Amino acid sequence: MTIRKAVIPAAGIGSRLLPLTKAIPKEMLPVGDKPVIEHTVRELVASGITDITIVVSAGKSLIQDHFRPNPALVAQLRADGKSAYADAVEEVGELGRLGHITYLDQHGPYGNGTPVLNAARNLGEEPMLVLWPDDVFVAEVPRAQQLIDAYNKTRSPVLALMPMEPGDSVRYGVPVVEETFDNGLMRITGLVEKPKPEDAPSAFAAVGGYVVTPGIIEELDKQVAQWYSHRTGEVYLTDAINAFAGANAAYGQVIRGRWYDTGNPADYLTAQFATALNHPQYGPLLRQLVTE
Repeated sequence: MTIRKAVIPAAGIGSRLLPLTKAIPKEMLPVGDKPVIEHTVRELVASGITDITIVVSAGKSLIQDHFRPNPALVAQLRADGKSAYADAVEEVGELGRLGHITYLDQHGPYGNGTPVLNAARNLGEEPMLVLWPDDVFVAEVPRAQQLIDAYNKTRSPVLALMPMEPGDSVRYGVPVVEETFDNGLMRITGLVEKPKPEDAPSAFAAVGGYVVTPGIIEELDKQVAQWYSHRTGEVYLTDAINAFAGANAAYGQVIRGRWYDTGNPADYLTAQFATALNHPQYGPLLRQLVTE
């Protein structure tokens, strides 16, 4: 069974970027000349995904407006002789059609596992991709495609991994690596959340991307049932993966490419600057500005 479906959890409030995200969803902040969530949608469409569910909360209507076709605006731009702008607006609307984007309101306990479970109830028993909307990967082969390729080899859940500096382990989930294979594929037996450097089980960080299978969804269901019994803590996707990997096959795939996290101010500015430097028009201007 090939992977056709993907989920983008976009219900967070972007607290680390306040007050910038007070009125603007963090997913709509620009990286280069595109909102950050558009980078994720483009990556999915380029990787053959045909059904994208974006899980949202109140105040996220700008996301829907961005991908919604706007024939009136296109007609006005063409009447004004601004064909390049009209083409750009049409192309973004076409992304929504190619990815068959649908929107789902988030319901349930706090935690990044909740939107995945919300979407899974509408997606059936198929495996699906989960990508966060505040990650940007620059790679010759899209990160989503690399994850799909790893799933096609293993038919098991797959985590996107990146090498990390030892001191960064306190920021990430760190996989317990059981066996390594060619091209960065690894068999994992667990995931330790934010360990101290001396306790980190490997030199890799689980970053924004997963292939989730029905077994992971079953673990999320158990977590949510426990939450409703005790109503404490949050429901995390990494906890479900960790529980599943202890008794079932699960894998990590080291992603070939460059990763930019836009979820906090310093990393957001880094992503902006790096993207602009790579732009054929803006890059030379920025290099000149830095030199001056």
